[in-house]
Amino acid sequence: MDKFLIVGLGNPGPDYAQTRHNIGYMVLDAFAKASNIVFTDRRYGYVAETSLKGRKLFLLKPTTYMNLSGNAVRYWLNKENIDESRLLVVVDDLSLPLGTLRMKASGSAGTHNGLGHIQQLIGQQYPRLRVGIGNDFPRGGQIDFVLGEFDEDERRVLTPCIDTAVEMIRSFVLAGIDITMNQYNKRKPAQPTHGEQ
Repeated sequence: MDKFLIVGLGNPGPDYAQTRHNIGYMVLDAFAKASNIVFTDRRYGYVAETSLKGRKLFLLKPTTYMNLSGNAVRYWLNKENIDESRLLVVVDDLSLPLGTLRMKASGSAGTHNGLGHIQQLIGQQYPRLRVGIGNDFPRGGQIDFVLGEFDEDERRVLTPCIDTAVEMIRSFVLAGIDITMNQYNKRKPAQPTHGEQ
């Protein structure tokens, strides 16, 4: 049976639960809810297992804190003997507008500490799904921004974005990365609606 490791980056604990940096956790939580599965506390992370048309999926939310995410990713790849081409890391991205989704087959970590640590341990030849959180913060305010919570207008954009991210994970597993990138990467994000007109 083909096996896949889907990783949602974030930080454990209630203080971080709704922050922009935890969008990877939020996407995996939505996937698990839609699949009617629950996470259990395992080594280096919360793990849920499911199958999709004969393919085995391991969902992983690392509990190593963001800066050591690579420890969890490397451990579960090795434990389950999963090829890096069947790893998908879901991550927040400051360089994309809020609600924009981009899947890539590989690439550099940029300034993201979670991706940076993964890259140190396994290289950069692995797929990732980047979820735009925007960059509406003053100079020097990046840390406060990524560790801040989404406001109400942002959540309205985020809800359909998370649903689409779940679709993209399914497509990645069932159809492959090229088809998924072609189908989804060109889509425009939903626009925020400011209440009723």
